[in-house]
Amino acid sequence: MTDYIIQTEALNFQYSKDKKVLENISIKVPKGSIYGFLGPNGAGKSTTMRLLTGIIPEQGNAIKLFNQPLQKQLPFVFSKVGSLVESPALYLHLSGIDNLRYIAKLRGISEEKIHETLALVDLTQDGKRKAKQYSLGMKQRLAIAMALLSEPELLLLDEPVNGLDPNGIIDIRKLLIRLNKEKGVTIFVSSHLLSEIEKMCTHVSIINKGKLRFEGTMQELSKAASFCKIQITIDDAENWLPKLENSYSNVKMIAQNQIVLNIQNKEAIPDFIKNLIAQNAAIYEVKILDGLEEWFMTLTNEKRTDEN
Repeated sequence: MTDYIIQTEALNFQYSKDKKVLENISIKVPKGSIYGFLGPNGAGKSTTMRLLTGIIPEQGNAIKLFNQPLQKQLPFVFSKVGSLVESPALYLHLSGIDNLRYIAKLRGISEEKIHETLALVDLTQDGKRKAKQYSLGMKQRLAIAMALLSEPELLLLDEPVNGLDPNGIIDIRKLLIRLNKEKGVTIFVSSHLLSEIEKMCTHVSIINKGKLRFEGTMQELSKAASFCKIQITIDDAENWLPKLENSYSNVKMIAQNQIVLNIQNKEAIPDFIKNLIAQNAAIYEVKILDGLEEWFMTLTNEKRTDEN
């Protein structure tokens, strides 16, 4: 039987009578997973995060953490939960070590944990520097260190790579994967970046306009896309275009001798190539594009049926 760290059952929320922000959101986050909460800006991700962390009270009794109703556990449940919602709350005039020392005193945690936690987020050499001298990525790692100081079982992160450069994004991704594998921390991370969720998550849900559009494993997400988009460079592309249109969907010529099209899945590519070669096609390159991303964009651009 699967043990779920977070469960919501038909979670609803509205700031006013006229506008529902969340509508019947039901998710299950397995223990030991890295769970991606994916959706475009304004989809309802941050509101869900604020509800899960008790920043705003839920309008009902739909949230369970550790198999118990959240409301009955506040505020004591946060001895087992670390969170980073919105921008990092750092004291910029203090060093990295002193920022952690402040949290340790506030939460009754031994200061011995400070250097261990700094090492965990790869900030040991920068611990004595003032936080105002940190790059954005370093500030984000320090904020995650503050959330990790109490050795939580669950880590809640709202858009942790937002605004970071590529190196900063890679650092955070590696850190989260390491925390999950080495420390067994269950991680619930929101993002609008499909590519990042793909690279680090085991499970994912997609939210758009306050409604849940998908929940499952990453493998199930890939299957849901139902096609693979590829680009081929082929001699005499103009003559091949109508032949391909008879057998495949969304066939387009994008440049001289370059055609894009959708096929069933990645596993169908070898037979696709063999079939063309058998017909004496001269193929120079086959490149897999992102059918999943195209499917995600279609899904999150859908209009709600109750909208005019």
